[in-house]
Formats: sequence, C-alpha cells, structure tokens
Amino acid sequence: MNRLNVVAGILFDADRRVLIAERVNDAPFRGMWEFPGGKIARGESAPNALQRELREELGIVVTKSSTFMRVNHDYADRSVALHFFTVYQWRGSPQGLEGQRLRWIAPADIEDGLMLPADAPVIKAIREIGSDG
Repeated sequence: MNRLNVVAGILFDADRRVLIAERVNDAPFRGMWEFPGGKIARGESAPNALQRELREELGIVVTKSSTFMRVNHDYADRSVALHFFTVYQWRGSPQGLEGQRLRWIAPADIEDGLMLPADAPVIKAIREIGSDG
C-alpha cells in the first residue's frame, strides 16, 4: 500500500474557530473538508513542509507553530502519516489559492462526516482543549 507523509496546520482565529479547507482534486474525498496542508517532499522536514504547503495553499507565512500530534491512518488505497501542527501566528490572510473553499468553524460545530476520517482524533483533541477553558 502506498504510504504518504503529510503535514497539516491547525489555525485558530480570535474566536477559537479553526480553519478548514474543502478538498477539490482528490476524487475519493472530493467535497470533504480537512485541515490545510499537503505532502512532505522527499528530504524535507515536516516544519519546512508546513511552511511551504501553507504558503502555496493559503498564501500565508507561518511565523509561530508547534507540533500538535501525529496520526497514522489507513484508507482503502493509501496509508498516511499525518503530522499536525498548531499554527499560532502567521503573516497574510488565508485564501484558497488552489480553488478550494475555506471556512472558519468552531470545533464543537464540526459535524460527523464533514472532515476526512484521519482528522477525527485531532477534532476530538481540539474539542477537549476548547472545553477546558
């Protein structure tokens, strides 16, 4: 099975909503939503991939981030190792530079089936963080 290494950024706005992006090109998952990011290139570090992917996908420059969690998930046709980062600060205003819609949403409002299955542990974790304070 094909194994992909992927990064994803969890961006919070001032109202503690997270930024999600609609998938537009990946046929089995088209129309579902995910945290923005993409594949780590061979020889690239996860933090560098996060910088590159969010610049290419959203037009922002990450200025402060930290590792949040790593998730391994097997789909029917691929296996993914996802490296999630909390993005605390960035320059620019996120835009869907690849034709994808963007949406700020409260973690508690993320409906089952809206996001990719591999994102479920992250959604659970950010909901728990949000309920603590």
